[in-house]
Amino acid sequence: MDEDQGNDGFLDMGKADKSVWLMKCPVVVAKSWKNQASSSSSDSQPVAKVVFSLDPLKPDERQFTMEMIGSETERIPKSYTLNMFKDFVPMCVFSETSQGAVAMEGNVEHKFDMKPHEENIEEYGRLCRERTNKSMIKNRQIQVIDNDRGVHMRPMPGMIGLISSNPKDKKKTMPVKQPEVKRTRRDRGELEDIMFKLFERQSNWTLKQLVQETDQPAQFLKEILNELCVYNKRGANQGTYELKPEYKKSAEDTADE
Repeated sequence: MDEDQGNDGFLDMGKADKSVWLMKCPVVVAKSWKNQASSSSSDSQPVAKVVFSLDPLKPDERQFTMEMIGSETERIPKSYTLNMFKDFVPMCVFSETSQGAVAMEGNVEHKFDMKPHEENIEEYGRLCRERTNKSMIKNRQIQVIDNDRGVHMRPMPGMIGLISSNPKDKKKTMPVKQPEVKRTRRDRGELEDIMFKLFERQSNWTLKQLVQETDQPAQFLKEILNELCVYNKRGANQGTYELKPEYKKSAEDTADE
């Protein structure tokens, strides 16, 4: 590719053959790494180290663990297990500079799911509960209306003619369709913590019930549910969601504390 045309709509494929790893990490870890990146100098510092374990007698059983590094990790678990996925959709990694130059950084060779190590599960559960409690606190506000002449109580345009003082005409009044409530998305990690809390209360929920409990968009909830839960298509709990077995165990351990 011509280097002079790098910012003119061309894609830099110089690293197209490079192999990269894709990892899904907990929210607390992502925030810790982000804080370290913003507080460190121009020279990049390591934030964690990956340990690869291989049993010579069982070459097919490979284990990956991650150890956190740095002062920002004092309040979060230090050890994590990396579960590797072999079957996933082929993906590539791209980057874009502030000048608009786009480059391909490589192909995703391995995909990992990062989870706290068993020895740190209690500490991680405590952090999740603290974050859930903070997200459940709603700050109520009192607004003082300066206009005391009742302007805000007047009928709005379109409402005149719908309200009748004659009791006989009330039956003819057409119902006013309520506008759809636009729900604001929560932080993904906070919503996951709230979902675990709800499934501690009861094991099965319908989508409609979860929308009412969390006050979140249904489509956004479905994305979270597809990752954390299984959908019962038949049986006594037909039409409901329940936690996947691996998350059930984690939630039960947390509830027993």
